[in-house]
Amino acid sequence: MSFVIRETWSGEEGAHGPIVLFTGLWLLWREWPQAKAETQTPPVVRVVALLAILLPLFVFARITQIVELEGYLMYGALLVVLYSVIGGAAMRKLWFPLLYLAFIFPPPESVVAAVTTPLKMELSRVSIAFLSAFGYPIGGEGVRIFIGQYELLVAAACSGLNSIVSLTAISLFYIYIRHQADLRYAGLLVLFILPVAIAANFFRVVTLILLTYHAGEATAQGFLHDFAGIFMFAIALAVIFALDELIRPIWERTGRRRND
Repeated sequence: MSFVIRETWSGEEGAHGPIVLFTGLWLLWREWPQAKAETQTPPVVRVVALLAILLPLFVFARITQIVELEGYLMYGALLVVLYSVIGGAAMRKLWFPLLYLAFIFPPPESVVAAVTTPLKMELSRVSIAFLSAFGYPIGGEGVRIFIGQYELLVAAACSGLNSIVSLTAISLFYIYIRHQADLRYAGLLVLFILPVAIAANFFRVVTLILLTYHAGEATAQGFLHDFAGIFMFAIALAVIFALDELIRPIWERTGRRRND
């Protein structure tokens, strides 16, 4: 576990890990009284069979140092151990905290590569078109952006996947706490997470391009580069909260009309 934390939580891709860990443990503590009544020890054979599958895979991931795979397999083994103690019925009561805690681990690099490549290409294209409309001397090729005498590269960190994962985790926590009794409305809010995260990263890329053009590459790649990511994440989270406040009254009025 310490190896996974050391390798992932120190970077942008795992920055949300500590928040998810502590809030997830709090959710388990909060939901445990309801789950406790459902505890029942499962058959030992089933537990042994599950561990016999997971543990060799975990050892392989540990030896090869595939950090993301190691994290998921370790978490899967912990879930099997928990299952051996409290049983399936109690775990179903704890379904959300257990699912939420999986966000501690970043997605595998193969998934990151597959998702970020088209995102980077599209963000570059849209950013160039947007700033061209305002008369900026900008062009690009693939993920490379040329503005003035500067050349920028839209990296994986700017593609939005990290913020999508982080925003999804924090938003799911917020939605579950506030609206777990209304799963349909909660599902509606979840649909907004992806477009909000992508829009926030579009404005992040545009901001960094403008900083580079007006203040120089050193300024854009220094403290302001990281600050732009944090600021846009905060804005995206605020948008989710605002959408909740905006849509909820409409949803409630619509529900009352259906009942009438």
